[in-house]
Amino acid sequence: MSGMAIGIAGYGKIARDQHVPAIAASETFELTAIADPWTRHETLPSYPDVAAMLQAHPEVAAVALCMPPRFRAVAAREAIAAGLHVMLEKPPCATMAEIEALAEQARKTGVTLFTAWHSQEAAGVAAARKWLAGVSVRSVRVVWKEDVRVWHPGQDWIWQDGGFGVFDPGINALSILTAILPETLRLIDAELSIPANCATPIAARLELASEKDFPIIAEFDFRQTGPQSWDIEIEADRGRLVLSNGGNRLLIDGDEVRLDPEDEYPALYARFADLICHREMEVDLAPMALVEQAFAEGRRIAVEPFEEAR
Repeated sequence: MSGMAIGIAGYGKIARDQHVPAIAASETFELTAIADPWTRHETLPSYPDVAAMLQAHPEVAAVALCMPPRFRAVAAREAIAAGLHVMLEKPPCATMAEIEALAEQARKTGVTLFTAWHSQEAAGVAAARKWLAGVSVRSVRVVWKEDVRVWHPGQDWIWQDGGFGVFDPGINALSILTAILPETLRLIDAELSIPANCATPIAARLELASEKDFPIIAEFDFRQTGPQSWDIEIEADRGRLVLSNGGNRLLIDGDEVRLDPEDEYPALYARFADLICHREMEVDLAPMALVEQAFAEGRRIAVEPFEEAR
């Protein structure tokens, strides 16, 4: 399988920085067109929406949806109805109900639906999962703090309903946790700090637990300046594991584990191709379920308004 025509819907920062080069490096996919109401590709044909793209390019067999989450369900329904295989950038949709409905539609249509949690492909995740399978975990601490002005400049949608706020990066940490820990996780408590002029949190603190009841504390914050923190620290009966740099650096008892180079998005496209080849779907709802529960049950604390410019 090679030369499969693929389109990208939503040509923002993540599409330009990650999806385009990953597709260019793929042996399976060939980027054919872009769908975005505001932004055009430098050389490829660009269209205002998925329908217009498909009408002009019936050869397109797959699409990566990279627009803000609250717009994905509509575009995905349209793509699946047209018989396309669909990759959903994270967070996959605005709600669990939307994803579940898409999964049912994809099953009935016979196409691949893939929730692409890129941080699960970070270089240290598989090795961490293997090490944790042989130990008894005692506690977990997550510190996921970054400067929103650096990583999400001008992205007003992130502060609107369905935009996730600090959970847009924070869900990456949850996707790693649900991938490496052998137990199902549940939310115990959540505190959400929401700017007076925003609908979504700028910071959050979650308390989670596993089936074996070891404590998990996760701290997310968009107000970090200076060095950025994307770290998971796990204390176990046989040592201490630290995943840092978003899962791309791994230390066990202070010793660095040799890892392959960071390769998250090419790995996602290789997985997408494999799923299509085998007529399978991969819909991982665990990270989204924790975030949706935090929004539903978390205590809301009003904080100072967020201003893009300092």
